[in-house]
Amino acid sequence: MKFTANQIATILNGTVVGDELAVVSKLSKIEEGEPESLSFLSNVKYTNFLYETKASVVIVNQDFIPDRELNVTLIKVADAYRAFTQLLTFYNKVKLDKVGIEEPNYIDKSAEIGEKPYIGAFSYIGQNVKIGNNVKIFPQVYIGDNVVIGDQTIIFTGAKIYSESIIGNECVIHSNVVIGSDGFGFAPNENGTYDKIPQTGNVIIGNDVEIGSGTTVDRATLGSTRILDGVKLDNLIMIAHNVEIGKNTVIAAQSGVAGSTKIGSNCIIGGQVGIVGHLSIGNNVKIQAQSGIGKSLKDGEVVQGSPAFGYGDWNKSYVYFKNLPKKISDIETQLKELNK
Repeated sequence: MKFTANQIATILNGTVVGDELAVVSKLSKIEEGEPESLSFLSNVKYTNFLYETKASVVIVNQDFIPDRELNVTLIKVADAYRAFTQLLTFYNKVKLDKVGIEEPNYIDKSAEIGEKPYIGAFSYIGQNVKIGNNVKIFPQVYIGDNVVIGDQTIIFTGAKIYSESIIGNECVIHSNVVIGSDGFGFAPNENGTYDKIPQTGNVIIGNDVEIGSGTTVDRATLGSTRILDGVKLDNLIMIAHNVEIGKNTVIAAQSGVAGSTKIGSNCIIGGQVGIVGHLSIGNNVKIQAQSGIGKSLKDGEVVQGSPAFGYGDWNKSYVYFKNLPKKISDIETQLKELNK
């Protein structure tokens, strides 16, 4: 896709300084600019790159005044960083604007598909599936029986949506996500073997949820595993059966939430956090990376460590235990001197 500086300025409500017909076909960092690339300058630390860049067009703040000659076309806007983000959103939307049904695929006759779908090749859509309007299903996606998918949702290549799962509007499901696989339910026998407990529930995902590549969300044993509106899950996260995650909570990569734990709204959970089962995590909780959560947390708590405790207390404790080897060594030396 190619755009002129004038077209971009129109999208961003900006002003062109230079060649309005300058063409761009790709995006770049300002320090790595190439011909026909578009970049931006919002941090003054990178100003020197503006005079050296080979990019064709650079977005700058409205109040920017160059102090020497430029060889690049500028687009002046109120906020360069926000404008570039807006442009990235526009570019991504155009790039993903696919429509139509590719062959080969399998779509059961009982499936209901809304207006302007995109269904990529080698996809499978099972019985009684209901798909909303403007949904995009990329190649090699599996959608099991009785699944419901809301309007404007995007499901990327290789995702697997098990039967009875419900996905809301404007969600993004990335590659190799598995939604609705069995929860980890087994009953031990006296002889050391295990009987599988049937997982008969489902997964319900709200609106505006994004789930990163390789993440799994297990179906409930009974009832539903629930991911509420606005939740953002990073790559490689494990959400176990009957878990509930409240609105607008974000969880970073390689974290795991064990069965039946309830997490509140607007929580921020760092990478590699482990949360044991049957806990209640309040609203607006912050959990630092690599923490182990073994007890319920109240609204607004900020914790770190494994087992986790208050973030402020953890920092104070760290001062002591990082110096502990030296202090022990000093004590041993003093004891030896006393024994002499």
